Amino acid sequence: MAGAVGGTGASGWTWRPVARDPLLARAFHSCTELRGRFYLVGGLLAGGAREPSSDMVVFDPAEGQAVRVGARGGPRRSHHDAALVGGRWLCVVGGWDGSRRLATVSALDTERGVWEAWTAAPGSYPPAGLSSHTCTRLSDRELRVAGREGGTRTQRRYGSIYTLRLDPGARTYCYKEEGYHTVSRSGHCAALLRSPGPHPGHQLLLFGGCNSAEPEVAGHWNHGKIKEEPPVAPRLMEQLASLVSSGQGSRQGPRGLRHHSCSVVGPFAVLFGGETLTRARDTICNDLYIYDTRKSPSLWFHFPSADHGLKRVGHRTCLWNDQLYLVGGFGEDGRTASPQLSCFGCQAPLFLPKAVEASDYLRSVAQHAES
Repeated sequence: MAGAVGGTGASGWTWRPVARDPLLARAFHSCTELRGRFYLVGGLLAGGAREPSSDMVVFDPAEGQAVRVGARGGPRRSHHDAALVGGRWLCVVGGWDGSRRLATVSALDTERGVWEAWTAAPGSYPPAGLSSHTCTRLSDRELRVAGREGGTRTQRRYGSIYTLRLDPGARTYCYKEEGYHTVSRSGHCAALLRSPGPHPGHQLLLFGGCNSAEPEVAGHWNHGKIKEEPPVAPRLMEQLASLVSSGQGSRQGPRGLRHHSCSVVGPFAVLFGGETLTRARDTICNDLYIYDTRKSPSLWFHFPSADHGLKRVGHRTCLWNDQLYLVGGFGEDGRTASPQLSCFGCQAPLFLPKAVEASDYLRSVAQHAES
């Protein structure tokens, strides 16, 4: 069983293994929750691999069940990002296809189990190519894209920010470059959080992907402009509040961290793992960072871990049912993908893999959508 992070068992922070399945073993994939199921798309199945996977795995955390779904036309991608549109389409944005970086949009129609290659609308000005970027949902049809544009040789000294508008009816997308830039970042994470202080609103913060320890604002919206509300997780918020007030964490933000994970839990941004740019050896981390925005200025809290089995890079965390799940990623050697799914806030026993036909599972997904 995963040990307590930084020895904070009294505060309740532990990564508890809840499932183990070879279908979950991948890194630099996307993991998106829809109707109580996690949709894992693409990624690299082994360290050093140049060809990303084109498969999709659906994991049911309630049943501990992972199934490879043979949806037609799946994109071959890694280092991409994904977002839900209209409660139906899972849109994969950009990424590496094995030979080049893309800025295209591929959408899975979760009701029909079919992938669609959407087309660029007239007037779209896409980035040169995206990988290790972030794609944050602002509304049901609008995303904010930030991060690497082009390859390492063409990377500029600054990072462009794009608004990506999606039209599911027309199956089109449109990029618009914003008039301001960020520090050049790659392998960072993004968090849409409520603004602290006397002027309420929302701000999009970028963490990591460069040597800076401070987050950077990639967008700010006044009160009422952002209609999306994060999932309600009162018990998890209470546990995080208890953890940061325990006095066991240092006031230190992540410096030079990339390919880590990030999930928003109420006023907290929870970052875990990643690869540090500040060390020549032992670069893969198992550290927990919490960014607390309840007061102004916001505060960092750092909780290291002694459990080397929790070291991860290229992984994802996903929030569901008041619990935070750790999915995939390469382990300490940077080459072996972890088949273990762990959870904070879970009390369930370890699930074992179950043999289920993909056709049966797709049928159950469709029935769930109809109900």
